[in-house]
This record gives sequence, structure tokens and C-alpha cells, in this order.
Amino acid sequence: MTSPTATLLISCPDRKGLVALLANFIASHNGNIIHADHHTDFTAGLFLSRLEWQLDGFDLNIEEITPAFSELAKDLQADWQLHFSHKVRRIALWVSRQDHCLLDLIWRQRSQEIWGEIPLIISNHENLKPIAAQYGIDFEYIPITKDNKAIQEAQQLEILKDYNIDLVVLAKYMQILSQDFMVKFPTVINIHHSFLPAFVGANPYERAYERGVKIIGATAHYVTPDLDAGPIIEQDVVRVSHRDEVSDLVRKGKDLERVVLARAVRYHLQNRVLIYGNRTVVFA
Repeated sequence: MTSPTATLLISCPDRKGLVALLANFIASHNGNIIHADHHTDFTAGLFLSRLEWQLDGFDLNIEEITPAFSELAKDLQADWQLHFSHKVRRIALWVSRQDHCLLDLIWRQRSQEIWGEIPLIISNHENLKPIAAQYGIDFEYIPITKDNKAIQEAQQLEILKDYNIDLVVLAKYMQILSQDFMVKFPTVINIHHSFLPAFVGANPYERAYERGVKIIGATAHYVTPDLDAGPIIEQDVVRVSHRDEVSDLVRKGKDLERVVLARAVRYHLQNRVLIYGNRTVVFA
């Protein structure tokens, strides 16, 4: 990024002139817009927008932008977020035994496809500890059972706080997070190995094989207390045939999982995802 930028994500009741009002706020402070994308959900009566502008030459400093925009946002009855490109988010990758999504995200972060830091891996198994050591990432082993779940989740929350984590990515972490955890740390992305809402929960490849499907998919979504039911960020599919066994579905599915999760994490870190209700608009 040659010039630092600010990004505004906003949703508000639809009305005439909204694009002009938002653009004028930026222009009136000598801002240069480099990305603008808008969407109207006519059913919900909502206007949704992403605006990104350069901070070089902008006549408000970072601390002044929020109070300056607040008056306009109040008039628009808007929900809004403001992000800055110099803020590098810190990511914790949570895993169990499978390594394909973990390795893919580490590689993409190291090659700067994903703009963020990965200082921490948390796992309920020790299988992937050597990968953390190989890449110089701290590894926390926290085994989970139904009897110790509340205690262990409290420990996980403390670790996230200690590491100043902004985003948790469940990169094949085969545990369900409790509602209490989600209230305290709501910014979590999960990869599910099916094209949701089909085959929610465990063993989707086996159930897809039994059903004789011709397409399998992967879904990256924000985590909510409802299993595999959070706002969807990204999905993709691949064709399968009657010749494919469950192992073939798993192999093809792993390729999808890597790509879909990486896209979702990248969109989130680039502030391209706007959640409203249980849906998202992705300004990709």
C-alpha cells in the first residue's frame, strides 16, 4: 500500500442522495476516494456501502474522523465501522489434527497475500505443534472435553487477550464454541466442509456420498452460537461423480476448503465484508 487509507463500511435505511452525502463528506475534507461500492437491499430497505480513501492530504487526522462523521451517521440512522490500512490485525489460528488449511494460511501470510500477523496457534491436540515450531509461531495446547469446556474456554480467552488477538480463524478446529465464548469474542471465522446450508455438522462428506450428490462445496462463515448457521462470507463448489469414493470427496474438498477460507480471511482483513442480520455483503 503506497498510501495509507481509511475504509468506511456503512448500512442505513435507504433514501435518495446517500452516495452523494457520503462522497461529499470525504471530498469536503480533501479526501481522494480510491474505492466505492454500494448495494441496496430493497426487501430490507437498506443501503449498504464501502468507501475507501487516501489519508495523504486528508485534512482530518485519524482521531478526528470518527467524531466528525458521527453527526452525519446519526442523521442517517447508520450502523458503521471505520478501519485504517496501517492497522495490522493479529490472527490466532485454531486447529485440531488436519494441517491443510493451517499450512495454506501461513504460506499466504508469509507471501503477503493475507495482510496480518499470525503470532499464535491454539489446538486441542498436539499433532500440529511441529508446524508451529517450524514457522516460529507460538503454540498453545488446550485439550477440550465436555467436562472441562468452560474452564478451557476461559483459558483460551485469556490467551487471546494476552496476545492482543483481533481475529480467530477456525482452520479445521473440530470443536463447537460456546455461546458464552462468542459473547466475549465474537470475531471468529470458520471453514465448513460442505455447501451450507446442506450437510450441517459432522461428517458431511460421508453424508454427501450416501446422498449421491454431484457437487460438493465448502463454506467460510462467521461463527454464531447456532451450529454452522452464521453469516456466510465465501463459498465454492467442485463436481464429483458416481466413480468418486468418500476419500475422493475428502481430497477434492480439502482443495476447496483451503481456497474458500483464504478468500474469506482476506476479504475480512481488507474490510470488504459488511454483516447485516444473518447475511453479508462482500465488496470484492
